Parts: sequence; C-alpha cells; structure tokens
Amino acid sequence: MAIECRSKSEIEKLRRSGRMVREVLEEVRNRVHPGAATLELESFVARRLSRLGAKPAFKGYRGYPCCLCASVNNEIIHGIPSGRRLHEGDIVSLDLGVIVDGYYGDSAITVPVGEIPEPLQRLLRVTQECLDLGIEQVRVGNRVGDISAAVQRHAETNGYSVVREFVGHGVGRALHEEPQVPNYGQPGHGPVLKEGMVIAIEPMLNAGSSDVRVLDDQWTAVTADGGYSAHFEHMVAVTSNGADVLTCL
Repeated sequence: MAIECRSKSEIEKLRRSGRMVREVLEEVRNRVHPGAATLELESFVARRLSRLGAKPAFKGYRGYPCCLCASVNNEIIHGIPSGRRLHEGDIVSLDLGVIVDGYYGDSAITVPVGEIPEPLQRLLRVTQECLDLGIEQVRVGNRVGDISAAVQRHAETNGYSVVREFVGHGVGRALHEEPQVPNYGQPGHGPVLKEGMVIAIEPMLNAGSSDVRVLDDQWTAVTADGGYSAHFEHMVAVTSNGADVLTCL
C-alpha cells in the first residue's frame, strides 16, 4: 500500500478526530480510581462517543468487542474491558480510536491508579519522554528510522526494553495505513517523511524483557515475564515546520 500524503483540509479533519479522542481520553483519565472497573470506563466511552456523534474505531475491528482498550499492569495493549476492578498502585493503559466524517483519530495514555511507587512513575515518565523524542524527529526529509531510533535509544539508556511485535502506523481514512513506525531501528533508514504524511507514534516500554505473549482471548498482549508495561501514543502530521501533533487539546 502506498503512503498517503494528506491535504491541509484533510489534516484539519484528522485534527478534529484526534482532538475528540484526546478529549474523551482525558475524561476517562478522571474516572480512573481504585475500585473502578474497566468495563465502567468502556461504558462511559460508548455513551460519550454516541453523544459526540463519533463512531468507535476499535469496536468490531477484526472482531474486537469494545470501544476502548484498557490494559492493566503487565498488559501491553489490547486489554479488553471487563468487570475487573482497579487497585491502588496499578497502572492502566487507555487506547482509543474514533471515526468522524470518515477520518480516524487514535491516541493512548497510561494512567496511575491512585498513588503508584516511584519505579512505576519513572516507567510512565520515560515512556512519555520516548514519545516526545520521537515527535522531535518528525520533519520533512527525515526517515521513519530516525523516530524509531530516538525511541529505542532513550528507552534502553534508561534500562527499559521496547516492544517489537507492535508498531506505530500511518493514519487517515483507515485506522492502520502505511508506513509502519517501529519503536526500534536505525537512523537514516526507512521511508522518507514527506509533508502531509500523518503517523501514529506509540512507544510501548517494558520494565523487563521485550518478549510478549497473547492471552487466550486472542487480544490481550502481556509481557512474557510479568513485568509492567506503559504505552503512550500521539497522532502527528509532517509539515514544513516540523511536527504538528493532532491529538492535543
């Protein structure tokens, strides 16, 4: 599949979707507390998207049953919301996608449940920093590998591993478009970044090994060694002035 470059009007449509995703994610963040069930967060998202007139991007995608992905502690991504209750000291990754007027928005945050220990605070902080450093590499003429290498370098320098089985991606009129954006790689390699490209950059860092396994539900990806994992994601347009983050409020 060819890499699409979007017009300015298309980028504004993607910005609308992106901002809506982020707005709802921030509202969900405020509902994360000890005792909350991830299915309650899902129910809130479903109601909120319905009121906003947006279609959930994940529900029904390859058979996924929910609007929201809620991945707790050692769950990396694609955690299916359930009656499971969150506990003080947990972390939960919230990943959400929407479709507005045919254009997709996609973003993720990892949220502490109550007070969390310093090692988990550090995991979240470094994962967010990896995202920020990846975004800094988004400029015309750079390559996808420059983004990937920046994420990997910062993660490994801080003692974390990057997940290799799941990657960032292009976003537009489909949820997953070319190019793939891995969280590891070499500077100067991969597709050239061109004005109008829109990509989702989404570092996933593990506190232990990078190895992954998928649970029997065929969706939830967990760390093979049971270590904690964090995930942050922004949708970014490539412009002549550098990165334009479309999933900011």
